[in-house]
Amino acid sequence: MRERPVVTTEATLAVMGDVMLGRGVNEEIAVRAPESFWGDVLPVLRSADAALANLECAITEHKQRWWKTPKVFYFGADPAAVEALRVANIKCVSLANNHTLDYEAEGLLETLQRLDSAGILHAGAGRSEAEAAAPAVMDVAGVKVGVISFTDNEPPFAAGPYRPGANYIEISDDPATLARVNDSIAQARQAGAQIIIVSLHWGPNMVPRPLENHQAFAAAVIDRGVDLIHGHSAHIFQGVQVRGRGLVLYDTGDFLDDYAVDPELRNDWSFVFLVQIDSEGLRALRMIPLRLRYARVDLARGAEFETIRERMLRLSAELGTHLRKTSEGLELIIR
Repeated sequence: MRERPVVTTEATLAVMGDVMLGRGVNEEIAVRAPESFWGDVLPVLRSADAALANLECAITEHKQRWWKTPKVFYFGADPAAVEALRVANIKCVSLANNHTLDYEAEGLLETLQRLDSAGILHAGAGRSEAEAAAPAVMDVAGVKVGVISFTDNEPPFAAGPYRPGANYIEISDDPATLARVNDSIAQARQAGAQIIIVSLHWGPNMVPRPLENHQAFAAAVIDRGVDLIHGHSAHIFQGVQVRGRGLVLYDTGDFLDDYAVDPELRNDWSFVFLVQIDSEGLRALRMIPLRLRYARVDLARGAEFETIRERMLRLSAELGTHLRKTSEGLELIIR
């Protein structure tokens, strides 16, 4: 009897950087339709099988700010903000970042509850360090994707054995640190994950290229069987790099916010990263240039489209990755 060919399910995951729904964006949420924040990028997000973002704020009615250590910025959104995530096809968010406890443990606990009620998975923060380290596993058109989330920002926000907080880690390739990564990967595999994503809120703001120790850490993480590193924190995009069958998005930039724009570094330029996957791993990456405005994101056009694309081509070439221009932006075939 002739063996039947193995049918491999293919899926597309839309990956984005920082989504900040607090402050000025939160004021707009009260008076605008949730779909309006995503501009003409919304059809792109909805055409993907799922979307993954870094949620750069608490979603809570709790108004008391973190006071235990000095802090400059506090980002919190009202409960209605969850609908803005839901309409954009965001199925999972990373919570390991420097704004998770901006409104204290109560704000984080309410954020978890609001996300759970909306059916949005989350990783990187929890009621204890064990829960913060636990992976989220989502079904993306039949492909099981495990998301693990860490941050090296805001050490006081670190979760403890019985203390809510973020999944804090020092970016280092020492054995103890990598053992923590291994443990989370093993948990994701045991939960059925076929694709593993490590989402990292790491490093300083406004840095256009990955630090050397970040590159070393990324190499060590990919070597442990991780398929994709989803980096964020710099507020500007950095280059992408292929490592074996894995892919490193060192920084995916901003996606939605109310931030002031740096005229040189241009934190209002970004991408939506469309990662094509199957049960065997990554197949390709498509990158669509974006232009961020106040509380809105749109597709980049004209001269800005070309400039954003050229910057990514240059930054990625420095990392040994050569991208191909397409009508929608850029493309990378992985296998």
